[in-house]
Amino acid sequence: MITISKDGKIITLHTASTTYQMAVGPYDYLLHVYYGPRVESDMSYIISYVDRSHSPNPYEADYNKTFSLDTLPQEYPCYGNGDFRNHAVRIQNHDQSYGICLKYKSAKVLDGKYSLPGMPAVYANEKAQTLEVILEDAVSNLEVTLLYGVMEECDVITRAVKIRNRSSVSVRLEKAASCSFDMLYGSYDLICFHGRHGMERIPERDSVTKGKRVLESRRGTSSHHMNPFFILAQEETTETHGECYGFSLLYSGNFKAEVEQDQVGLIRCMMGLHDECFSWKLQPGEEFTTPEAAMSYSREGLEKLSHNYHRLIRHHVCRGPYKTTRRPVLINNWEATYFDFTGEKILNIAKQAAELGVEMLVLDDGWFGKRNGEKAGLGDWYVNEEKLGGTLAELSEGIHTMGMKFGLWIEPEMVNEDSDLYRAHPDWAFTIPRRKPNRGRYQLVLDFSRKEVVDYIFEQISFVGERSGVDYIKMDMNRNLTDIYSVGAQQQNQGVILHKYVLGVYDFLERMLARFPDILIEGCSGGGGRFDAGMLYYTPQIWCSDNTDAIDRTRIQHGTSFGYPISAVGSHVSAVPNHQTGRITNIQTRAVVAMAGSFGYELDLNLITDDEKELVKAQIKDYIRYWDMIQNGSYYRLTDPQVNREIAAWAFVAEDRSEALLNVVTLDAHCNAPIQYVRLRGLDPQAVYSMEGTEKKYSGAALMYAGIQVPELGGQYQAWQVRFYVER
Repeated sequence: MITISKDGKIITLHTASTTYQMAVGPYDYLLHVYYGPRVESDMSYIISYVDRSHSPNPYEADYNKTFSLDTLPQEYPCYGNGDFRNHAVRIQNHDQSYGICLKYKSAKVLDGKYSLPGMPAVYANEKAQTLEVILEDAVSNLEVTLLYGVMEECDVITRAVKIRNRSSVSVRLEKAASCSFDMLYGSYDLICFHGRHGMERIPERDSVTKGKRVLESRRGTSSHHMNPFFILAQEETTETHGECYGFSLLYSGNFKAEVEQDQVGLIRCMMGLHDECFSWKLQPGEEFTTPEAAMSYSREGLEKLSHNYHRLIRHHVCRGPYKTTRRPVLINNWEATYFDFTGEKILNIAKQAAELGVEMLVLDDGWFGKRNGEKAGLGDWYVNEEKLGGTLAELSEGIHTMGMKFGLWIEPEMVNEDSDLYRAHPDWAFTIPRRKPNRGRYQLVLDFSRKEVVDYIFEQISFVGERSGVDYIKMDMNRNLTDIYSVGAQQQNQGVILHKYVLGVYDFLERMLARFPDILIEGCSGGGGRFDAGMLYYTPQIWCSDNTDAIDRTRIQHGTSFGYPISAVGSHVSAVPNHQTGRITNIQTRAVVAMAGSFGYELDLNLITDDEKELVKAQIKDYIRYWDMIQNGSYYRLTDPQVNREIAAWAFVAEDRSEALLNVVTLDAHCNAPIQYVRLRGLDPQAVYSMEGTEKKYSGAALMYAGIQVPELGGQYQAWQVRFYVER
């Protein structure tokens, strides 16, 4: 619910449990007032006006030295108006000067949730409202529209910004954040999710202190190295207690998140497009729209905050037939064969998999062009029939005949120099004139900022997809962007390319969904290098990490769960010794960890023992039985594997609390070790739960408040998975 006071000075946004408020302050500056537990009052009394030395005063304040934009909480701060703190928007005016002064003009409330042209945005199935607040700079005639979407039941407020040049001359937009948020006081920690290829989204928690902390990607993607999601939490906040704020950017390219504490303790948070190598020329009448950010608040700890985002992404970001329905249990041939396969070998893998209950085979890299290794073939999206020993349609038909679905790997944004496409169109790849380009995985990046490039790749891949009966696509992206220069950008400037590239990727995906509305697309970027809420708008699951080691995955998937639902996580049982770490874990442990995601296998099931084959049959049956609880239920982090080095424990609880699935993996083993206990959460304390496979019964209260003993599992890297249910 959104309300505007009778005098038009107080604007309040309510979700089910929270309130967000701003005020039109003196001299028509828009000030931020409050974001926290739901209140029904004017909170502007909390703002203090103080004369602080070396904090300038606007000219219209005359001799009122207590009013300074350098000390007040603002809704959307700009560069050049006397605020020396971080700014959300920076403009170079036509006369080459920097600086604007945004003042409140108007506000209106609209029914429904706004959308964004060519970009992902939260959508509403239930009651939602949009607030449009217009600010303007009278001198440059620049108009800034702040967009707020109120997703009441999710306790989420979305933010985006439209910047319009209403003058008769051009200006340059050099920074445009999607959201800014000021807090007057408090002791807070910043929780970010950093990593590297093969070890993504590892939580790190540090105190917010004076100065500025920057979380960013400058790699052209949201990156393995820093995720576009962060949390601001009070120092004492835990999983189940304390205040915390979440900030998630629905964007898949370069981003910048900044947290700054000023001279008197005010904390300013900001998130949006990275301003490095960004310069967008706004001609008269033109408008620029930022990506969307989604904010949420919890006073019940990190768990509640995560559940807000899980619900939002599952129901209001992901789209298509698979957003809440079970995805097929698949087998991917990559770690079984790498590039060394034939059609016969793939059919042999599929035959054994089908006999064990696997429902789909995904043919990974190497089916197209002259692609027998990493150095050639990318960009040539025609089937290598010599390698397959027939057409792709024949291979697909053979797999469908076994009762399985058929999936295909693609990497549409990339090209090898040894390819027909590059030889025909070398200018379609990012290279700087007169300079040799950097390579990554022996490949260059196609210039998806150019429509003709996207058009060509889309038609080539669509041609293959339509003739081969594809049910699933794994869309990969295996290098970062360098050598950024576009022939097609000269009519604008080179400072627009990185953003236009991401828009080109979104355009490609939107067209794929329109052409193939019933397929499931899984996102991938060297695993988890583009795991963000923006990609989930197009691909309801993302390959979580190229690291398939079950023990490392307990940590990767734990960190991922803070901002993303389990339904978004691609996770497979792979071969041992693990190809990334060399670690050996038993097939049951690998399966328990992989069930914390969209379940599948990444090995040749012909090569496992007969006993393991029986376990695979049982695992698939169990996953199909549990999938609704796993994918659509509530997820609980019961231990922190970064802190508790003995065990990793997590649980899924059905929406109606009628059943729960407890999962435990032993991370270490010791002589004469202490007994480990786990307390469940999210159960009905009054209900009686039976432990499946035993005669034991426990009250929900007992399982949550006293916990349950983890049985002796016989060493490290063992797993225990048990279902608790209420008898009907």
